Amino acid sequence: MTLIKSISGIRGTIGGCVGDALTPLDIVRFTASYATLIRNQSSSSNTIIIGRDARISGKMVSNIVSETLIGCGFDVLDVGLSTTPTIEVAVQIEQSAGGIIITASHNPKEWNALKLLNDKGEFLSAKDGEKILALAENDSFTFSEVDDLGKYTFDNSFNDKHIEEVLNLNLVDVDLVQSAGFKVVVDAVNSTGGFMIPRLLEKMGVECVKLYCEPNGKFPHDPEPLPKNLTEISKLVVEEKADFGIVVDPDVDRLAMVCEDGSMFGEEYTLVAVADYVLSKNSGNTVSNLSSTRALRDVTNNHNGSYESSAVGEVNVVDKMKATNAIIGGEGNGGVIYPEMHYGRDALIGVALFLTQLAERKISVKTLRDSYPNYFISKNKIQLTPEIDVDEIFTTLKKKYKNEKITTIDGLKIDFQEGWVHLRKSNTEPIIRIYAESEGEEKANKFANNMINEIKELI
Repeated sequence: MTLIKSISGIRGTIGGCVGDALTPLDIVRFTASYATLIRNQSSSSNTIIIGRDARISGKMVSNIVSETLIGCGFDVLDVGLSTTPTIEVAVQIEQSAGGIIITASHNPKEWNALKLLNDKGEFLSAKDGEKILALAENDSFTFSEVDDLGKYTFDNSFNDKHIEEVLNLNLVDVDLVQSAGFKVVVDAVNSTGGFMIPRLLEKMGVECVKLYCEPNGKFPHDPEPLPKNLTEISKLVVEEKADFGIVVDPDVDRLAMVCEDGSMFGEEYTLVAVADYVLSKNSGNTVSNLSSTRALRDVTNNHNGSYESSAVGEVNVVDKMKATNAIIGGEGNGGVIYPEMHYGRDALIGVALFLTQLAERKISVKTLRDSYPNYFISKNKIQLTPEIDVDEIFTTLKKKYKNEKITTIDGLKIDFQEGWVHLRKSNTEPIIRIYAESEGEEKANKFANNMINEIKELI
């Protein structure tokens, strides 16, 4: 059994002993700590919005979260089965005090988690996350007396409200997409994307072939949208003669595409393609994290914009986007953040903008993918013994490569002319994660292996 507490929330496997898994008592403790933090922030609203993906444990966890918040004196607005971006948008619409999303994102079905939002519908800052951890560690919270208990309201209309907001975006052209007569296959891994993505597509006049779109939480394959997990949709896209395939994770904040020939468009290139379209209409800046593809930088430069990178993590991306007034950003895991609507990864926005781009350019998805650089990211790790000083290794490498572009905001990233290497120390185990990118798989692996050999020489 596993329980992981971090500044970004709590996640773990269902069942087991208190403190070793995501048990009801752990859920109560963490929810009450969150409620205490929100109460201390003196929001003008007394409502916290909750919602969940379709995991088997979702209703159980949701009930515990809801009643705990009520016991802390908050009114609960439950949007039911929904998506992470929908709940973020709902917090904005209702101007609520915060939100809790019950989802373990791309983790397998035995996992669940609480994603915590502030009153802007954005993930909590690291500082607020640390406060919640401290409150939970010391049981530093009190519950409300009987006359001060909160109220419960259920309202699942926000799913449609979210879709309407997406369709009303200036760069989304519903009529143009409808006239293109697209046919797509959707794999939603039997979670809430199974009704949200088809509903969006129907509104845009797109024919939808459903694959694993029953929101029953029974994931038919590993829910992370990686190529090795997408063999079935790849075959079905070709069999159905579809224009492309759409894949989302269980909480619908990550988006991947499959080309018409069954090949992978690549999670890394979801943001690249959408940013290319947005920048073709509006000049501006972009942001992604240090471990995301260089292709976003290339596309941004082509449109005379400025690209910046952030530390890994959605909160860090959002902070950098705000600091640089970026008009689009996100992460290489298929996460598109479009601040014209909200500062959160949103697969629905990605789908709508991607469809509009295809309809406007009148090209196939494979042709679109081939128009971008053929970068490849090699992902590796080195197992270390606990006594090894990783920081000393990074310092030595930084000195060695001082003539290259060095970034140290999150581990060590070295930018070479033909690619980059990003080294990150794990916070939970004695390993160094080594990501390397270059043109083509062979060059990327060579970058990674050279760095691995250098590190081994320093151990």
